[in-house]
Amino acid sequence: MDLADIGVTGLATMGRNLARNLARHGYAVAVHNRSHSRTEALVKEFGGEGTFIPSEDLAAFVASLKRPRRAIIMVKAGAGTDAVIDQLADLMEPGDMIVDGGNAHFEDTRRREAALRERGLHFVGTGISGGEEGALNGPSIMPGGSKESWEALGPILQDISAKVDGVPCSVHVGPDGAGHFVKMVHNGIEYSDMQLIAESYDLLRQALGATPAELAEVFREWNRGELDSYLIEITAEVLDQVDSETGKAFVDVVVDQAEQKGTGRWTVQSALDLGVPVTGIAEATFARALSGHPEQRAAARSLAGPALSGVGGRELIEDVRQALYASKIVAYAQGFDQMAAASKEYGWDLDLGAMATIWRGGCIIRAKFLDRIRSAYDANPNLPTLLADPTFAGALEAAQESWRRVVTTAVQIGVPTPGFSSALAYYDGLRRDRLPAALVQGLRDFFGAHTYRRVDKEGTFHTDWSGDRAERPA
Repeated sequence: MDLADIGVTGLATMGRNLARNLARHGYAVAVHNRSHSRTEALVKEFGGEGTFIPSEDLAAFVASLKRPRRAIIMVKAGAGTDAVIDQLADLMEPGDMIVDGGNAHFEDTRRREAALRERGLHFVGTGISGGEEGALNGPSIMPGGSKESWEALGPILQDISAKVDGVPCSVHVGPDGAGHFVKMVHNGIEYSDMQLIAESYDLLRQALGATPAELAEVFREWNRGELDSYLIEITAEVLDQVDSETGKAFVDVVVDQAEQKGTGRWTVQSALDLGVPVTGIAEATFARALSGHPEQRAAARSLAGPALSGVGGRELIEDVRQALYASKIVAYAQGFDQMAAASKEYGWDLDLGAMATIWRGGCIIRAKFLDRIRSAYDANPNLPTLLADPTFAGALEAAQESWRRVVTTAVQIGVPTPGFSSALAYYDGLRRDRLPAALVQGLRDFFGAHTYRRVDKEGTFHTDWSGDRAERPA
């Protein structure tokens, strides 16, 4: 029988659309799902889009693949992924590859890659961003794994990925778990980006008394400038939506509890392990957590706060735009710092400019200013922070007065803006010549003899706080 170029197992929305994308690009695609009815439905409805080779079980699925076999798993992350990997691995031969296209934790990917490498199999943890539309029409694809697997798989992934200026939004990210790590950070930045947008909307609505439809026009205007991005674009669409049942603004009939699938939390946990401050992502994650405690929020509703009042007009809108852009720069800078730290910790040799390049299209955080990030790393691959790049430093300087007014206004009228506030605090902390960490270190030495270093000589010291308070080398 004819053999497939590549296979997809797991035909929920993302897997089905990825299989269709592959078929539309001329690849013969083996398809399998635990429930065969879903496989049959795919072939019946979309069989005209290309060549699909359906299988009822995994053994037939593997048998239908050309060597070296390339099988993409699109199943829910966790124990189910391990089960499918184990079944596929038992049916495969050395040189074959298993591609995990789900949102797996990068440490799980590192574990799986090492185990399959021992068996002569390639395991490719692959971040795929763009949702169901991206999976079908061209996502941003972030594969990890070995260089050998990239040689066999890469041309296919680049073929089906989004393209910006003719450049595929897919590149070999690095070994073992690098692909899923970069996708995790992408999602963390996505959390921060959405939180900042939500704060912009909330502050303008509360301060100006603007309607969602009026604010939709504000976001459309912003999307024509330096904030041009997919998330700003769809914000205008959501704010403009009217609920057909009640006639109210759609945003007013949605329960104000933001859910999460865990990637934001993973990003923050990893950042803590790496010692990288990703305050914007952390605040966005905690804001979702706060929204998910309605009983506490109800109990606190009677707490005192300032009276809301009109505090500005077009000038406030421009200030919020500037604050949003500045805070967005900080969020991305922190995410890129985290990738740089992980690259060093795990020996991945990540090309940060390339990460900005493949995020320009297909993915959720695609934005015009990613070109500026790519240019910053092209100019200085060892850039210690994006905030030090002349272009971004200039943008932050131009925005800082507006940024400070926005945070001040939010405090005055009692609108929570943890994203704006934490981004500004990070900016101010990073630019300070001296931080109060010196006092923290003194306190640690006082109660726990944790020692400290001095600014005027080498070495580590401890003061005998409970005795003669003399300083001695530690």
